[in-house]
Amino acid sequence: MDVPEVSSAVVFGSLTMVSWGIWIVVGNAASESIDPKTAAAISYLVAALLAVGFVIVSGASLAITPRGGALAGVAGVFAGIGFISMYVGLSRGSTTVVSTLGAMYFVVAAFIGMAALGDEFTTTRVAGLLLAGVAVVLVAQ
Repeated sequence: MDVPEVSSAVVFGSLTMVSWGIWIVVGNAASESIDPKTAAAISYLVAALLAVGFVIVSGASLAITPRGGALAGVAGVFAGIGFISMYVGLSRGSTTVVSTLGAMYFVVAAFIGMAALGDEFTTTRVAGLLLAGVAVVLVAQ
């Protein structure tokens, strides 16, 4: 029996899912042990060092265009806001609620993609996003 080949997108998507799930649980414990803003800063610093190390080891191009650099910087601003708000939220509320709401970032990205980036706007996609919203309401109860 042949084992089907798994695409790298599925492998990396799965690694992201598991890593972020563990990050939220450990981040919750950290934000209960020390000030959540300090926990976020330490976590982000370690993540930044890991990312820079990966760039060096992987041989990624270090060429930065003004547009690419600016977009990456803006992305970092929003990642930092989300990162800090996740830690503060974890220190003030349920891990289940905060992590579920935080994980809904894909809804925001999907709507931006459809509204501003030319992604196809279909009934099926809108229904899926609405059902995701229903799921969050149910989990938050």
